[in-house]
Amino acid sequence: MAVDYQSLAVKGVQALSPYQPGKPIEELARELGMNPAEIIKLASNENPLGPSEKALSAARKALDSMCLYPDGNGFDLKQALARRFGIAMNQITLGNGSNDVLEIIARCFADADSEIIYSQHAFAVYPLATLAIGAKGVEVPAKDWGHDLDAMAEAVTDRTKLIFVANPNNPTGTVHKADAIEAFLDKVPEHVLVVLDEAYCEYLTGDDYPDGIALLARYPNLITCRTFSKAWGLAGLRVGYAVSSPAIADILNRVRQPFNVDSVALAAATAVLDDPDYLKRSLEVNAAGLKQLCDGFDRMGLDYIPSAGNFVAVEVGPQALGVYQSLLEHGVIVRPIAGYGMPDHLRVSVGLAKENEHFLDVLAEALSAGGEEG
Repeated sequence: MAVDYQSLAVKGVQALSPYQPGKPIEELARELGMNPAEIIKLASNENPLGPSEKALSAARKALDSMCLYPDGNGFDLKQALARRFGIAMNQITLGNGSNDVLEIIARCFADADSEIIYSQHAFAVYPLATLAIGAKGVEVPAKDWGHDLDAMAEAVTDRTKLIFVANPNNPTGTVHKADAIEAFLDKVPEHVLVVLDEAYCEYLTGDDYPDGIALLARYPNLITCRTFSKAWGLAGLRVGYAVSSPAIADILNRVRQPFNVDSVALAAATAVLDDPDYLKRSLEVNAAGLKQLCDGFDRMGLDYIPSAGNFVAVEVGPQALGVYQSLLEHGVIVRPIAGYGMPDHLRVSVGLAKENEHFLDVLAEALSAGGEEG
């Protein structure tokens, strides 16, 4: 009799669906027989500038030692982060992307008897990490497409161990200012950990936005997570980190896999922190690109969610999947987000000016054709 191996998996894993990333350029090229060089990918919130020259140089140099294991403690990168943010090295936990850190946090502090709170329309990894450890996910309805922080605070019970808050949020681009985040943290009991996911924080400008790392001194139950995948242009190398109290970091580093960040990634991330001109150009290109996209949506009469990230969610109606397919056939990859409870929206990453212009032209054509497939 054949064994049902799926039934052998733990219950939480049985209930999971795999995370669906944006379609790779190579996959679309194979499917439709296209030239990969002519395909535009605006699906995964990547940096359209390409990598920093300083990061590239450091990465190439690190390849000379690829036969050796990386520094399992990530000393140079931790030192650079500590210097940049005025924190201690023992407050830092490195991850293979920030997703890795989010999952480590869930594994360390929650179990099958726990509840983990997150918002509707929030990052898909939160429920994935929750279900994988058998914990109960508590999804709080969104408010104006973003986190309803008051309702999330009210959802805390004696079983609550973690609360995930994305600021800015992916895929909606919504953001809370400093006063709202601090008022929320004031309401959360000290024994409940708040994970402030700041993957897109570099795109925020102005003193009225929160700095999760600066807030650690006032809120010992706070863990702030960040990544090098977006504004820093290292998505392909997978480097993220959490900053917390030394006591929390000590727990996280007990579970973190040894050598979870490779030598090339460590070298590139350390180098790019010393490239302020690259970050400045990234933010300038993103601001101009967001305006270009939103101006185009305005001309087409499309509703969209104002975004504080490097992407924007635009409402194209019930034909969203057909519009997505039509865009693919014209060599433009965006992201359908029905899996986030937003079936009428597409999420579009900011590209270079020519890429944004081409996308807008193809979108207008797809909408005029009714978003039909084929």
